[in-house]
Amino acid sequence: MNIQHINNTIAPQKKALLLHPLYKKVKTIEDLQCFLESHVFAVWDFMSLLKALQTKLTCTTTPWFATSNPQTRYLINEIVLAEESDLTLDGRRQSHYEMYIEAMKDCGADTSEIERFLSEVHSLQNIFVAIRTSSLHPKIKAFLDFTFSVIEQGKPHEIAAAFTFGREDLIPSMFTEILKNFQANFPDTDLSKLIYYFERHIELDADEHGPMAMHMINELCENDARKWREAEEISVLALEKRIGLWDAIEEHIMENHLTTT
Repeated sequence: MNIQHINNTIAPQKKALLLHPLYKKVKTIEDLQCFLESHVFAVWDFMSLLKALQTKLTCTTTPWFATSNPQTRYLINEIVLAEESDLTLDGRRQSHYEMYIEAMKDCGADTSEIERFLSEVHSLQNIFVAIRTSSLHPKIKAFLDFTFSVIEQGKPHEIAAAFTFGREDLIPSMFTEILKNFQANFPDTDLSKLIYYFERHIELDADEHGPMAMHMINELCENDARKWREAEEISVLALEKRIGLWDAIEEHIMENHLTTT
């Protein structure tokens, strides 16, 4: 088994995501606000996948020791640098999550749900309890629960598979579809910060991070058939949970239409 085998296996899920009806449902600024208010949870939990990889594949403790693969160290630290302290559109330093929150506020989206959730996470000190007791859509809960279950299991190749096939490899094509829709439906709305966020991800993931993440998978799985099989299983689940997230957002938008007509 290898990267190509996993790509062949997950092709139906990737196709389902790229052809998801959600994209065509975002037609008004209210629809866009609904989209952002749910998608922000994926923007946030991505950082925990990345930090789990940083913990597993680089040295974040003292005394410091060099870990076994310098290329993988570079990949993880490079992505952390970009995700935690990238340049904003106006030249400040922010995490991509903070950029996204600013972009949400710029177009009138409500950030109170994600802020309330993060406050609960901080207060409870247990992510699974916070997810379970939240008022989030069940499929958003399932999406978050999957992310943190993979992290808790702690297998580097599984975390890397969720990160690579569920996020890095997927994002350029998926975000391109989202951008096309934004630019077509909101030509007179200032979405400069939001477009910058998406374009920055497309640029970084397609040109740099995506190929390096594939190299990381090869390094972690090597010739171990069990690891390749587990990476494949996690990749399929990661994409299925993303489809579930898209389903939840689509449902949110349609419910919003019913309450405003």
